Amino acid sequence: MLPPAARLTRSQDFGLVVRRGRRAGRPRLVVHVLKPDVPTLDSSKVGFVVSKAVGNSVVRHRVYRRLRHVVRPALDELPPGTLVVVRALAPAAEASSSELAADFTSALRKVLR
Repeated sequence: MLPPAARLTRSQDFGLVVRRGRRAGRPRLVVHVLKPDVPTLDSSKVGFVVSKAVGNSVVRHRVYRRLRHVVRPALDELPPGTLVVVRALAPAAEASSSELAADFTSALRKVLR
């Protein structure tokens, strides 16, 4: 589980990250990252988008849980105040946790360059 302070919950925050942040796509997911303009001590936050294109409710929640598990260790390594949105694509439904982890770390590395 992600701590409440590390969750993106407002629709406006999701929109801001997707519109103004940098993006990197991989076969199973897309990662959007918005780094703060000025240094801050706020914690990094992450949000997930798993649409019906991924599958039915059971499949979507399974993908969401796997992504949460993959992203949690990376939160400590992000610059403070960074906002991240992870959008799952349809192939994420058949992906293993290790495949999702590889896609996430690869996309995050590209965006943070």
